[in-house]
Amino acid sequence: MAAQSNIPPLGKYLASTDKKTRDKAIKSLATFLSDPSKDELPKLEMAKLWKGIFYCMSRAVAFLGDDTDLVVGFWMSDKPLVQQALASEIAEILLTISSTPASLGFLRGFWEAIVREWSGIDRLRIDKYYMLVRRFVNASFRLLMRAEWDEAFCKEYISIMTDRGGPLCAGDSRVPSSLAYHIADIYLEELNKAIARPPIPSPHPAPLCSILSPFFTLAACTPSNVTYRRIQSAVIDPLFDALSADFDKPAVQKCTKSLTSSYEHIIGNSCAMDSKTEGILDKDALKKVLLKQLFNVASEQDTRDSNRRKLYAVWKSHMDDNEGNEKPVDAS
Repeated sequence: MAAQSNIPPLGKYLASTDKKTRDKAIKSLATFLSDPSKDELPKLEMAKLWKGIFYCMSRAVAFLGDDTDLVVGFWMSDKPLVQQALASEIAEILLTISSTPASLGFLRGFWEAIVREWSGIDRLRIDKYYMLVRRFVNASFRLLMRAEWDEAFCKEYISIMTDRGGPLCAGDSRVPSSLAYHIADIYLEELNKAIARPPIPSPHPAPLCSILSPFFTLAACTPSNVTYRRIQSAVIDPLFDALSADFDKPAVQKCTKSLTSSYEHIIGNSCAMDSKTEGILDKDALKKVLLKQLFNVASEQDTRDSNRRKLYAVWKSHMDDNEGNEKPVDAS
């Protein structure tokens, strides 16, 4: 109960069209969430907090109960520049919070709110929420970079994305397909941007197998053929095409991505799982470990039979000639 009464009344200030007012509210929220003297915000209170922030992105007046002063103000502007600024400022809270566990708790609250509210978003305003999702995907990667890709934090991030209520949970029917599609479409692009422009020089490579595992798992377990195809076309094939490409002689690739999407920063600054012990893997080694991960996911007992056959086919199509000594795969 104490946490509830201590939540600052930030909704109406985050909804302000004045940047100084929004900046002050964001700093206040980050300070509140970073306070080591406070216990972690209970799930219900985080949900209330995120409900207020969420509706700052839409034209609405919302009261979140008689026992809280978190009131959402009337969002007065739908101008693109204001939308972009607000989306960026809200996402940057992840990096303004001084505690990584607290940042991850805030991130979990964001994804649970997005999954919960997505189906009710006005179609005329869906673009601003696509933008907000993009900003949070990027900020999440920069947060993990700031934490030097710590294994425990990466595991927590994967849990946030794949647990029930997460946007890439294969077994949660509440997760809107369009949300998972959008994340797939932007995931590699935003990871590449984050690695290209870190807030501070990162001495550790990105653990690519860990970061991609939510999509490999979703591809293995989704009952939707459309979802599987989206993951393959937006994540799996573009990355393996980039790993197979000659950056000195760009060639036409059978890929839905632009030819400029070489993901060179990902490929030049990644390892498999442990960024503190492995060091950067070269392109061929990185492709090999990702193919092994794909094969292992396809072989798991929980993988759907139809998806297993597709993943084995992808694995075979991306194998190098000198890896032909692998045992034949029975995809029946």
